[in-house]
Amino acid sequence: MSAAPIVFFDIAGPDAAKLKTFYASMFGWGIDAANAIDTGALKGTLREDPAEKIIYIGVPDIDAKLDEIKKSGGTVAMPRMVIPNV
Repeated sequence: MSAAPIVFFDIAGPDAAKLKTFYASMFGWGIDAANAIDTGALKGTLREDPAEKIIYIGVPDIDAKLDEIKKSGGTVAMPRMVIPNV
């Protein structure tokens, strides 16, 4: 089995404008008016919510993988989600 790649990421914090300034200036990431991030290698987004970081992992069959996670004792914190253009 090949490793499942990270395909998208999400960064949230209480002040999206500060997050945008920080990540753009520290890492040179392009961040548009809708807070979509383009790192050059990976796309993501900024949100104004309680602080957290979320990564999205690409697998061939998400439903099968979620079942496998649950059977292995894991929990699903968020239901299946489609990220457009990813």
